[in-house]
Amino acid sequence: MKTRMFGIPNCDTVKKARSWLETHGVAYAFHDYKKVGIDEATLRRWSAQLGWEALLNRKGTTFRKLPEAERAHLNEDNAIALMLASPSMIKRPVIEQGTVLLAGFAPDTYLKQITG
Repeated sequence: MKTRMFGIPNCDTVKKARSWLETHGVAYAFHDYKKVGIDEATLRRWSAQLGWEALLNRKGTTFRKLPEAERAHLNEDNAIALMLASPSMIKRPVIEQGTVLLAGFAPDTYLKQITG
């Protein structure tokens, strides 16, 4: 089953997830948001499956630098617009493997959900 990881290569969480996949023998293709970007249809599909709240990286500096007015009244449409404009606002990494879709890195979840 094909596994794809979406993220930014220098992100510490992405590095941990990559190491986990490699240690567990899971081959994957890496999609670099900084080089390739992300399209709206993909974000909307992810949002439908996980919820936009789970996709939005509220802990990152890019999000925290937004004016309070932009952060206060978020909904799916403007959250997706923010993530399209600045992919660093997408929680990292996002893993797709068949019907499995995960946002963030949690070794226990990976162990249960991702096959090698």
